[in-house]
Parts: sequence; structure tokens; C-alpha cells
Amino acid sequence: MRVLVTGATGFVGSYLVPALRDAGHDVVAMTRDAGTYDPPAGVEVVEGDLLEADSLSFSDGIDAAYYLVHSLETGGSFADRDHRAAENFVDAADAAGIDRVVYLGGLGEAGDDLSEHLRSRQEVEAVLASGEADLTTLRAAIIVGEGSASFRMVRQLVARLPVMIAPRWLHTECQPIAIGDVITYLVGVLDHPETAGETYEIGGPEILTYRDMLERTAAILGKRRYIVPVPVLTPRLSSYWVEFVTDVPRAISRPLILGLKNPVVVTDDSIGDVIDIEKTPFDDAVARAFADKSGE
Repeated sequence: MRVLVTGATGFVGSYLVPALRDAGHDVVAMTRDAGTYDPPAGVEVVEGDLLEADSLSFSDGIDAAYYLVHSLETGGSFADRDHRAAENFVDAADAAGIDRVVYLGGLGEAGDDLSEHLRSRQEVEAVLASGEADLTTLRAAIIVGEGSASFRMVRQLVARLPVMIAPRWLHTECQPIAIGDVITYLVGVLDHPETAGETYEIGGPEILTYRDMLERTAAILGKRRYIVPVPVLTPRLSSYWVEFVTDVPRAISRPLILGLKNPVVVTDDSIGDVIDIEKTPFDDAVARAFADKSGE
């Protein structure tokens, strides 16, 4: 199958492109600057900026396309840019006659109290679904792996703070998933035509609070950390704290932190009826991420 991957140089895309090649697919990787991308052998590279409609011209013969793009790193009104990028993608995909699109979105119940980041993920999903292609959506919470901004915040907080204050959001439930499992699902849906037009929730084998994740990550690092509960530290105030302690850019960390008030847990595990995998435990996923980091 000839497959286009947008966001090929990002965290998930950098794992997905070689996995698709290993699965026997003909991969076209789209990036804004081909000169800065060293693709795996056999991968075709094309330039395109989803925010610039005139730069998009998907080649004929694309059977499926992955949408892995978001605008957090650019700061400002990322939701508006995400919406425009999705609209430009749909126009280009329809013009190229692409039949299938696979989107990696975010877990979270729809509602007025949803954070801007999670709400934007769902709005992008709606835009993609409006196109002519059949959309397969996989919704995930925190993805654990080297290169994940969310996991980088967890790792650096644990590494740099012997004592951490515990705002209320540390008790919010989350269902983190290993990057390897995410890639298995993303690649696997192409082999199952029945997933076209469907939405699936994906998560790891454990439901944890953010405090659980901090404490267990600290244990894997061999560090003892003290967490002191406080009643008044809101996600917005917490974002200033995270900006001070970690090197995750403010444009990325703040929307992510503001989303920590929303539980992100799988409520529909029907993906298991289609793609049955042995889910990676959180501790194993963290250990693998640390191993990838040390191997750089």
C-alpha cells in the first residue's frame, strides 16, 4: 500500500515511518523542509506545509494518509492553526482521491469543561471526518516514549525536584500508553478494512493518576521524591511551575498542563476486537524510554 505520513519528523511520525516500511508499505513522508530530514532507506520525501494550501499537492496513487500534525510548538492561537491545517489537508486529500485517512487524536470526554488542547484535537477530528476519505481515529492519552513532550515533563520533574508540591490535578486519572503499542495500532488498522470510518480509544494496561506516574518514574530512576499536597494550586499556576523546572517550551507545556484537569481514560476497548496486542506495562514503557534516551 502507498502511504503518506504527515508530521513524519515528529515524535510519533519518527517511529511510524520505519514501522510502515518494515510492514512492507511504500511510504511517502511529508515535511516542511526536506533538507533537515534524513529518512529511512526507501522512503520518498516531499515538502509541504499544511498551513500553506498552495504548498500541498499530494501525488497520485496514495492509498492512505496519516494525519499526525499539531501546532502546539508554534504557540499563540494553536487551535486556529490546527483547524486551518486540517481543512487544507482535507482539500488536498480530496483532490488526490485518497480513500483512507488515519488520525491520532486525544482521549477526553466532550464538554464545555474540556481543555483547549483536547477540544482542538476533537475539532480537528471533525474536520478530517468531513472529507471524502474514510477516517479512522485512534484516541490516546499520554504516550510514553523518548521524544514525547508530556513524558519529558514527567521525567524532568522527577529528575530535578526532590520535593514536589501536589496540586489537585495530580489525582486526575490517566491511561498512558507505550509508543510501541501506539505504532502497532496505527500500522495495524491498515490491514483491517473494517476500521475505516471508525473511532477507537487506545491505552495501556493500567489506569494511573499523574501522582502515580511521577512516583513510579522516580522509582525507576532510583530516586526518592517527596510529594506535598496543597489545596489551591490550579493547572494554570502549575504551568508556571513546570515552565520554571523543565525545558519543555512554554507553548507546549502550558496547553498540556491545562489539560490535566480532564480524566483521559479508555471507556471503549473495542479496538481489542480488531487488533489484539499484549499491552506494555507503564514501568516497562518508561524503562524503554530511558534506554532510548541513553542510546542517543
